[in-house]
Amino acid sequence: MPRRLASLTLDLIDDLPDPCRSCVFWELDPVSKARAEAAGDPAFEKEAWVSEALLSWGSCGTLVYVDELPAGYALYAPPTYVPRGSAFPTAPVSGDAVLLAAIRVVPDFGGGGLGRMLVQGMVRDLARRGVKAVEAFGDARPPEPTAGATCVAPADFLRAVGFKTVRQHRRWPRLRLDVKGAQTWRAEAEAALERILTGTLPVPSPEPAYRR
Repeated sequence: MPRRLASLTLDLIDDLPDPCRSCVFWELDPVSKARAEAAGDPAFEKEAWVSEALLSWGSCGTLVYVDELPAGYALYAPPTYVPRGSAFPTAPVSGDAVLLAAIRVVPDFGGGGLGRMLVQGMVRDLARRGVKAVEAFGDARPPEPTAGATCVAPADFLRAVGFKTVRQHRRWPRLRLDVKGAQTWRAEAEAALERILTGTLPVPSPEPAYRR
């Protein structure tokens, strides 16, 4: 199935999966979030936030498509654009880092590596823009198969895609991924795979059997 990444723009905002399209957990502080939900139009606030981020900073997210169907997304921005981040006990995010606020794969497309693909796309985007690192708040609770979508990425997933814990917490650890390091590792892995596929990677001779 063909898969592709696309930068989040206002033209694509309606491709954010429900309930994320109208969720402003990260975009507003808790009081403003409650007011927006009481007013009944959080989707408008979401669009306004994306518009402001695009104008002031640039693309603040990446979407992944499978067979041209929206299958997931990652949302990221400098911490000053993400008020909810300051409410976590392991805040603040480091001054040289962008905050990965949310990342989600639609359940129907789970298990296909799309989460890792979204992280790789985000890293490429941030590397082009000179960003040194990306940090995220993780949820350290054991996963619940019957639970619905959550706004905080599982800490185990973040570690599995290369993040390292920089501030421990029993529930909300803060994790960090060095953008340059992630780019270097990916380039080396792709180069090694290319050498294997083209037959140019030397294969070590088997070691002689041990003899007494």
